[in-house]
Amino acid sequence: MTDPLHADAVAVLRGWAAPSPEQDRLRTGYLDVLSAQPRAMRRDCVPAHLTGSALIVDPVAERVLLLLHGRANVWLQAGGHCEDGDGSLAATALREATEESGIAGLTLGAGGRPIKLDRHPAPCRPGVVEEHLDVQYLALAPAGAVPAVSDESHDLGWFGYDDLPEPLGGGVVALIEAARAAL
Repeated sequence: MTDPLHADAVAVLRGWAAPSPEQDRLRTGYLDVLSAQPRAMRRDCVPAHLTGSALIVDPVAERVLLLLHGRANVWLQAGGHCEDGDGSLAATALREATEESGIAGLTLGAGGRPIKLDRHPAPCRPGVVEEHLDVQYLALAPAGAVPAVSDESHDLGWFGYDDLPEPLGGGVVALIEAARAAL
């Protein structure tokens, strides 16, 4: 039986127009992992598995919501592992953004398509070397959105593009640049 989440990831990545040669190399690499690993959408797939994340932007597109990650202790966008019932990478990103921000009514920008890919080491389990193949989306907060810290973060906050907190996780600045280009 075909995993619908796996099939969605293949379709999304095959149809995604990468904005640069580097992003296209990542896209091709993700597709190679999906081709080789039927469980590439699941967190138990090692050495790499796909994840979904979303950079949340305020309603007037002047600030981004970043979370101080509970384990990594760096400021990141919301995101995480795919779960049964997500149905798509976009659904994973939106669910994670909603859960981790406490904001109801988030919507995906950029036509619901990814805005960036990011491959990075992720110590999901002690002693296991693995990578996240993150598919990154843009999420738009509704007017009056008030975020709330989840149990996965130490803190969260709205930050202007030129007033970002430290320490930032790797790739966050490039994700913000991709989001601004997509707005």
